[in-house]
Amino acid sequence: MSKRWYQENRRDPWRRQAKSKGYRARSAYKLKHIQEKFSLIRHGDIILDVGCHPGGWTQVSVEESGEEGLVIGVDLKSTSPIHGACILQGDITHQETIERIEDILNGRELNLVLSDISPKLTGRYDTDQAISLELSTMTLDVAMELLPPGGSFVTKIFQGIGIEGLVKAAKDRFSNVQRFAPMSSRNASSETYLICKNRLPKPRKATNGMSAFEQVQAHLTELGVNVENEKQEDSEDIAVGFRRVKKKD
Repeated sequence: MSKRWYQENRRDPWRRQAKSKGYRARSAYKLKHIQEKFSLIRHGDIILDVGCHPGGWTQVSVEESGEEGLVIGVDLKSTSPIHGACILQGDITHQETIERIEDILNGRELNLVLSDISPKLTGRYDTDQAISLELSTMTLDVAMELLPPGGSFVTKIFQGIGIEGLVKAAKDRFSNVQRFAPMSSRNASSETYLICKNRLPKPRKATNGMSAFEQVQAHLTELGVNVENEKQEDSEDIAVGFRRVKKKD
């Protein structure tokens, strides 16, 4: 841990405020600022929080939806219980996890899918941004599977190559798509949030029947970027991400 990182975090007012209010992460205030701007969460809403660990967004979702609401948090990591929420450990891209979510819903429909998910950072911006892009795209496809028409979706994105493809994919599926940078985001961060409201009954014709994932892949190919999954040399895990490979002549 660098001295600079320690000093910056010690001075961080959002971290101090989150700690004083009992939130598990400073990111809770990002969702609060999104809520203040867009009023996405209503009393009684049913919400899925993808990549919920350590639980800051889940806590805010429980507060905003009230006792009549239902909040489901899912993450690969084990997350400590949160009063008023159902916490699952699993991979959102696996059918088994989707089925567990559907069992909890018990026939009820989601109003909102949230994703503040971040990749395990490597320190290489291009790599981290590419992995984040795929995570956001995959979560958009999950949201389309679970959200009924009229539902909303929020995901974190990092500025960089391929982002416009994701924005286009979102606009093909929701009637209102905006980008928003909460005031609690760090000044040096390139992160922003994609706010997608009113899921369309079916994607626009421009998708040509493709999933969001396939659309973004096609967009990257148009930019002259080849993509493939990359295995990390120092880990047994497969890195989820659009790896950029130089196009052969």
